[in-house]
Amino acid sequence: MKRNILNIGIAFLVLFVSSCSEDLMDDINQNKNNPTNVASSLIITDVMTGTAFSVVGTDLAFYSSCYIEHNVGIYNQMYNAEIRTSGPTSSTTYNNSWNAIYSNLLNLKTIIEKCSEGGSEEGNVHTLGIAQILTAYNLAVLTDIFGDVPWTEALQPGVIFTPKLDSQESIYQEIFKYLDDAITNLGEDSSFPALGTQDFFYGGNSASIAKWTKFAYGLKARYTMRLSLKNAQYQSVIDFANNSFASASEQCQFDYNGAESKSPFNQFFLDRNYYGASTSLHDKLVARDDPRDAIFWKEVGGELIFAPNGTPDQKQDYYAISAITNVNAPTYLLSYHELEFLKAEAYARLDQLDNAKTALKKAIVAACGKENIGISAADAEEYYDEKIEALLSDKSSTLEEIMIQKYIAFFEEEAVEAFNDIRRLRAMGDNFITLANPLNSSKFPLRFTYGAEDVTTNENVRAAYGDGTYVYTENVWWAGGSR
Repeated sequence: MKRNILNIGIAFLVLFVSSCSEDLMDDINQNKNNPTNVASSLIITDVMTGTAFSVVGTDLAFYSSCYIEHNVGIYNQMYNAEIRTSGPTSSTTYNNSWNAIYSNLLNLKTIIEKCSEGGSEEGNVHTLGIAQILTAYNLAVLTDIFGDVPWTEALQPGVIFTPKLDSQESIYQEIFKYLDDAITNLGEDSSFPALGTQDFFYGGNSASIAKWTKFAYGLKARYTMRLSLKNAQYQSVIDFANNSFASASEQCQFDYNGAESKSPFNQFFLDRNYYGASTSLHDKLVARDDPRDAIFWKEVGGELIFAPNGTPDQKQDYYAISAITNVNAPTYLLSYHELEFLKAEAYARLDQLDNAKTALKKAIVAACGKENIGISAADAEEYYDEKIEALLSDKSSTLEEIMIQKYIAFFEEEAVEAFNDIRRLRAMGDNFITLANPLNSSKFPLRFTYGAEDVTTNENVRAAYGDGTYVYTENVWWAGGSR
């Protein structure tokens, strides 16, 4: 009897399936929780979060902070980075960041295709412009940190499995094109609604498009300055910056609410406790009687002990730590104070020292006013007037102080840009920022290694990686290297 019931059931199932339409079966086979066609407004929110948290907010910043001596690695991976053991040359060290950037770029490619001519959201020019800006941003982080990388043949899963590496020079041409195209698209009328709350940076309100446009101009200022060794265009840096943020209220930052979302540096300190307070950064503050020296550090065990750069003891809960790492400290994609520092440097290099001093003062005031620093504008102006202006006696001394002040201001959330600055300045022969780690004479990382997944699977990346020691000997292209 059971056998007969089973046979009838099977026969009914076969009859049912054979009578179903293709449309019904297609509907049954879809995973409703994993749709294949997602609106660009939803995709771009994920990209914004990933860019802030997974690209510029975590590993790249953590390791940069160690190499440029904002912090000292005193335990485990950061200690290994500090004493230059396997970490800086291993392809596993930055693999998460490598993958995160390419994931963002793939999602942005999807958005751009959707919003371009012939796409399912053709006419969505504002989202298109924002996606182009974020593509330029992620692509710049990728090539600035890693050098020559797969690009024109990348982002084609199942089509090209081992994409070639493109030159950093050609990638920078693409970066500027994305920004120019974005500015054009943001200036047009869109037939689609604004992103609204899906815009985690600017809120998607009536003023957001103007701020995105200013962000694009600010990035043009940053990247034009980055290429100074190859093609100095200091007036263009100033012009682009003048079209960008007029105050800190317009800067591009990712905010954390301290509950569901927390500053990645804060989480790193709480979860790992791998940093100690940097002696060399402390010394720079002391030399200027800088009020931030009383704000930057937190005692451990009742004592304020600074970790020696390059030679710390590997132990936790001994050295002082950063005191500005709190749950709400934002991740900056581009800050107002960075733009004023860019203008100050450009003016100084053009020998327009009065303008350089004006921009430097604005930069210092803005940097001291960051929410986790909290120095008033009046006190910051007093610091500049009484301690800094006297140091600006000529072009050379003014340029040097601008770069040191920028380095201090970038502690701690802007470590990636500080790392880029140090490499650019050294390539230009401007060794303004003295680093104390004795290992830097032969083992200062000039770049980060490619990610392990591509080193393993892409013969082109594997050949470029070699044994990983190239990070100590080969500059990226914009710093005078060949790749």
